[in-house]
Amino acid sequence: MNVLTWTDLSEAERVEALRRGTAAAGPEVTAGVADILGQVRTGGDEALRELTARLDGATVDVLQVPVAERDRAAASLDPALRSAITEAAGRIRTFHEAGMRTGYAVQTAPGVVCEKVVRPVRRVGLYVPAGSAPLPSTALMLGVPAQLAGCPEVVLCTPPRPDGSADPAVLAAAAECGITRVFTLGGAQAVAAMAYGTASVPACDKIFGPGNAWVTEAKRQVSTAEGGPGIDLPAGPSEVLVIADAGADAEFVAADLLSQAEHGPDSQVVLLTDSRELAEAVATQVEEQVETLPRADIARKALAASRLVLTPDLDTAVDVSNGYAPEHLILAVRDPRTLLDRVDRAGSVFLGDHTPETLGDYCSGTNHVLPTAGAARFTGGVDVASFQVAMSVQHATPEGLAAVGPCAVVLAGAEQLHAHQRAVTRRLDRAGAGRAS
Repeated sequence: MNVLTWTDLSEAERVEALRRGTAAAGPEVTAGVADILGQVRTGGDEALRELTARLDGATVDVLQVPVAERDRAAASLDPALRSAITEAAGRIRTFHEAGMRTGYAVQTAPGVVCEKVVRPVRRVGLYVPAGSAPLPSTALMLGVPAQLAGCPEVVLCTPPRPDGSADPAVLAAAAECGITRVFTLGGAQAVAAMAYGTASVPACDKIFGPGNAWVTEAKRQVSTAEGGPGIDLPAGPSEVLVIADAGADAEFVAADLLSQAEHGPDSQVVLLTDSRELAEAVATQVEEQVETLPRADIARKALAASRLVLTPDLDTAVDVSNGYAPEHLILAVRDPRTLLDRVDRAGSVFLGDHTPETLGDYCSGTNHVLPTAGAARFTGGVDVASFQVAMSVQHATPEGLAAVGPCAVVLAGAEQLHAHQRAVTRRLDRAGAGRAS
């Protein structure tokens, strides 16, 4: 990896340096996803089986995993893995419980009470990737908040293994979260099934979960269709940005970069530092460490769209990071809390030399379903509120209507909405007549 000097780059070169590697794949992916969605919408379960055979190379006759099979798979896991799943779920539950949204009521005028009431989304669909590697951690990150929100129906889709079965660790995570409806479906076709519904897969009100460019585009397309489901957020190919100072450990920084590069060939990793010596040391460490990775080929492809950038100072590094809006941001600096005060665009932030991003991926307690591709500019990661709807409620007594009704009459008149006015004035007139009599 070559070191780029930020001050030597033109504005166009800076944009190009930080361009996500998936940007050029847009038209092909968009058209391909539309075709898959159309096939599932018209062909239902049969289309799902055909697409699974063609795209995943697996034959799946029965799409839903029986609960007994789920439980057998969970019981067959190595005890250490089963214990780790339970341990991680506990921390995720602790973190999310602490920030749960609650309803409230307030009197905005004498006789007028306005409330916010919280309800769970009725049926949610969870997508758990398993392309080049199964991700039971994602089942926990989605399943635990759905469970805390009290969603009555939870559907989980995960790609099949070559023999057509679901990954046992994913099934164990689903069991940990009380999820009984698990389907061996992956990719855009899984999103289509949860969006439109088939004979086997129920249509969902909202779809959650990360995935590759095809899954992300499928979520986007179904969410914009008339009557389509909601989606959590754009959670596509993984990315990490590290801001490091001269005191950072090059070995650790390189390990952090590679931890995301190994996710997939379309992942992106970026280092911003004010130390050329550190940047060059990280470049050396990346080359050395990647050679030892079982997923080295995948990581190398991701590194082709990744960057080591020398900035004049850490303030500039934060400015660049805020413009990039990374999914994961690691502050490998001596005083990370001070730098954090200036960060306003990142999905999840990791402070200091001893907080690898890996902890957030698995078991620190925060959620790893996070905005990618710059979406951290306007949204955060998944939490319990993502699985809830908040409804406003208001109640006015006759005295309350008399107190606030005239305000509504004036505003409706300004907008020339006379029926709006009369919905108030007829009531006020009736009340006035009653008092007069």
